[in-house]
Amino acid sequence: MATTQRIGFLGPFGTFTEQALLTQADLAKAELVPFRSVPDVLDAVTRGDVDAGFVPIENSIEGTVNFTQDALIFDYDLLIQREIVLDIEHCLLAAAGTQLHDVNTVLSIPVATAQCSAWLRETIPAADVQAANSTADAARLVGERSKAGEKGLAALAPANAAKLYGLEVIAQDIADHAGNQTRFVLIAREGIPASTGHDKTGIVVFQRADEPGSLISILQEFAARRINLSLLSSRPTKAGGLGDYCFIIYADGHVEDELMADVLRDLHTKQGGVKFLGSYPAAGQAAHSAREHADARWQQADDWVNELRTQIRR
Repeated sequence: MATTQRIGFLGPFGTFTEQALLTQADLAKAELVPFRSVPDVLDAVTRGDVDAGFVPIENSIEGTVNFTQDALIFDYDLLIQREIVLDIEHCLLAAAGTQLHDVNTVLSIPVATAQCSAWLRETIPAADVQAANSTADAARLVGERSKAGEKGLAALAPANAAKLYGLEVIAQDIADHAGNQTRFVLIAREGIPASTGHDKTGIVVFQRADEPGSLISILQEFAARRINLSLLSSRPTKAGGLGDYCFIIYADGHVEDELMADVLRDLHTKQGGVKFLGSYPAAGQAAHSAREHADARWQQADDWVNELRTQIRR
């Protein structure tokens, strides 16, 4: 008898992470296990307590979710299996009868409060903003503390968390910018999904030396092969002083593609180190790209060189 897959996610129930997970028909059938923090999710995956983990990694307003990205770079050896992009609508939730002018404390995850910082300053400037483990955890805390008699509390959270934790939506869609989206990733201990033709590969490149031209030498490997980068960012290596950075790169393509494999070989040879984060199906619709032509030309060139080699006298 098949065992039901267990997937850990940033909980509790009612987070945007759960919403994104439930958009995937196969994942929605799994046993969903909520955890209090991203490291807790990744720890559970590493131990084998769950088959996979599901966590946020990038936001269209705030950029990379650094606590997730840093954990994958420095603290864990796990592989990304797929990505999901979810449209985000932040709401302000509070106990029944609470008005905006009553709010003196707002709880949420720092990434969410940053996405709504202008609205919070303009609408409830005197409110104290406090950190929670997740948006839904903020709603849970506000629900519990409000039932205990505390006044003036509100949570920045998804609208569906209101019903779960006995709250009401007192302000909707309060992000500072339209088109707010978050990218989530499914993480596992091992395995690389087969190429679909619409994939991404994530790597971290550690420089051999911090010197002029070191970044351009990395980027030229991709440019020479017409491989598009969907994300490029830098993070302190945590092993050196100021200025000691590594580069996080997400590129269009799969390690199974010859051109991508060629890039990885060259970077591994020339740079201080390369950490592979995964090759996996990309979210959204596949688009025709220059890389498709480059792949074909590379194969033609490889065939040509191989034909020349057959003429070598032994």
